[in-house]
Amino acid sequence: MPSGFPTLHARAEAKPLEHRSCLTPTTTKKLLDAGYPVLVERSSTDPHFARIFKDEEFEAVGATLVEEGSWETAPKDRIIIGLKELPEADTPLEHTFVHFAHCYKNQGGWEHTLARFPRGGGTLYDLEFLQDSNGRRVAAFGYHAGFAGAALAVKTWAWQLTHPSGVSLPGLDMFTNGKGYYENEDQLIEQLREDVAAGEKIAGRKPTSLVLGALGRCGSGAVDLLERIGCGEIKQWDLAETSERPGPYPEIIESDIFVNCIYLSQPIPPFVNAESLASSDRKLTVVCDVSCDTTNPHNPIPIYSVNTTFDKPTVGVPIDNGPQLSVISIDHLPSALPRESSEAFSAALLPSLMALKDREVTPVWQGAENLFNQKVATLPEDMAKREI
Repeated sequence: MPSGFPTLHARAEAKPLEHRSCLTPTTTKKLLDAGYPVLVERSSTDPHFARIFKDEEFEAVGATLVEEGSWETAPKDRIIIGLKELPEADTPLEHTFVHFAHCYKNQGGWEHTLARFPRGGGTLYDLEFLQDSNGRRVAAFGYHAGFAGAALAVKTWAWQLTHPSGVSLPGLDMFTNGKGYYENEDQLIEQLREDVAAGEKIAGRKPTSLVLGALGRCGSGAVDLLERIGCGEIKQWDLAETSERPGPYPEIIESDIFVNCIYLSQPIPPFVNAESLASSDRKLTVVCDVSCDTTNPHNPIPIYSVNTTFDKPTVGVPIDNGPQLSVISIDHLPSALPRESSEAFSAALLPSLMALKDREVTPVWQGAENLFNQKVATLPEDMAKREI
């Protein structure tokens, strides 16, 4: 084994209904071929936590399988690779970690999450903040977030028409043989084409839609989905359209489906609000807020206040007139297509993973480490004090 290659330890995920994986068998093989020792924790046997890739798929490419949760007692020099945040705990962390920690934007409990690293002498390389020289993220799930979000929006549109009593769209389990996710895009596309046909039979037309942020990763995924299943008119909006005049926008309420894919970086006027929904011109019945700025005080879709889940994908909007209106606000939409979204994300991340042995001099890793140190410096001194 070449010297200088750190051991990579891929941990099992602990977030319910999270079936994606940061490493895939494809990227694992490439890392092994390059000289990295790769250990992969066995997938949970609980279907709520089961990884989309089977243990045997990793074993077949040469990875060493280890027990679920074994990262906690692993040697300190291993790099622990995951996708979503660690389970909530108060124990100090002594390893180097690569995952989405969700603790850099003043999220609830961020201090306790972040403080675990300096208390144990550990380091966090947050996947959300691995950036290239142009400040662009090296890997993101945006495309499949938009793709899956638009899919659920179309499914909701058809469900409303075929269930006029107002019963909400059931969880994904009902449409995926109890799994809660789609095995592949083809399975999803075939089902949605049937949904569109069923809705069209009642409405007399296919659904119209407006995708905001259509030129970004997220928006392009939404547009691709809508085009592939043969929807009606798809308005593709981005900065050029919204910079002409402030919202609310009548074009949104005049569409059947609105898919929001913008990156919110500053306060902006709302795209839609209670007043615009009261218009007699409203056709809008489904909003999918892929951006999911639910608790942000500047949320440009201030018509709902809760996140939805794959078990209960929609929340109703109280409204006095016109058709029913449902909002989808799921914050991990790519999990509906865990295989394809994992493969795309992991492939984009691979060049950076290949540079882990040289992370002390590699800009993408150094930038993430510098940001980690800056965030740690904002913690109260007593919270960040080294314990081990």
